[in-house]
Amino acid sequence: MNDELRYKLRMMGIPDDGSTNIYYDNEAVVSNSSYSELTLEKKPISIFYHTVRECYAKGISRITYEPTATNLSDVCTKILSTEEKRKKLHHVVN
Repeated sequence: MNDELRYKLRMMGIPDDGSTNIYYDNEAVVSNSSYSELTLEKKPISIFYHTVRECYAKGISRITYEPTATNLSDVCTKILSTEEKRKKLHHVVN
């Protein structure tokens, strides 16, 4: 996931200058991927989070919580009121 993308960018001459910030608006995702002592019940989810946890443990990625109120990607992923959409798009454009 993150390793492969970072490798491809290095091969294109883009420098690798630290860890990648990953923002989630779901606190459960952040806690499950940040704390290795937690266990997951479903196998497909467990396999994915094993990869995410590995990147976190290596220091390749930093996983943090982004509240819905400040999450700019919600413009593309959620149904918002016109006013909320304007506020978020204003931050993206400017």
